[in-house]
Amino acid sequence: MKIARIYLRVSTDEQDLTRQAGIESDVRAAGYYVAGIYREKASGARADRPELLRMIADLQPNDVVVAEKMDRISRLPLAEAEKLVASIRNKGARLAVPGLVDLSELVAEADGVTRIVLEAVQDLLLKLALQMARDDYETRRARQQQGVQLAKAAGKYAGRLPDIVTHQRIVALRDAGHTIRRTADLAGCSESQVKRIWAIHRSQGSGR
Repeated sequence: MKIARIYLRVSTDEQDLTRQAGIESDVRAAGYYVAGIYREKASGARADRPELLRMIADLQPNDVVVAEKMDRISRLPLAEAEKLVASIRNKGARLAVPGLVDLSELVAEADGVTRIVLEAVQDLLLKLALQMARDDYETRRARQQQGVQLAKAAGKYAGRLPDIVTHQRIVALRDAGHTIRRTADLAGCSESQVKRIWAIHRSQGSGR
């Protein structure tokens, strides 16, 4: 049986995981049993993403990790990204990401010099994909900072607007007695955001 674990990530609470949901149906159509779907909203430039770490802990030999793109798995600096991928490979699993050529089946059937060459090519392709994901992240950050500076110079920068709907949902869920983790799950945000919003709410004297 071919077993897959799907990792779905977006960077901010404002983004939607829906566009990645079609991956599940595609994976099942390809003949895989989906052993788990791991969803979270967090930056790919962080290695301590809870759902990513949970997925890695759950991995079994021969599992296939499926993601929409390489940058969904990592936007970390290359050395850290390689450590992350190594933690997946060390569990006997492999990545299945669009744009990343998978030579694992050829490597398994080869020996001698051919095997060495194929493994080297696979490592090079993986390294390129990881570095491209990081480069894209740094380019986006640079452009964002440039935009902020231009807006400030024009007197039009007001900072990031708060997500009022999410804030209200967090307060309502906490008022209803839900734990921080359960609130984060239901509100579709991070636990750190729940803690921050709840602390602000209580400091205003309207909390319990």
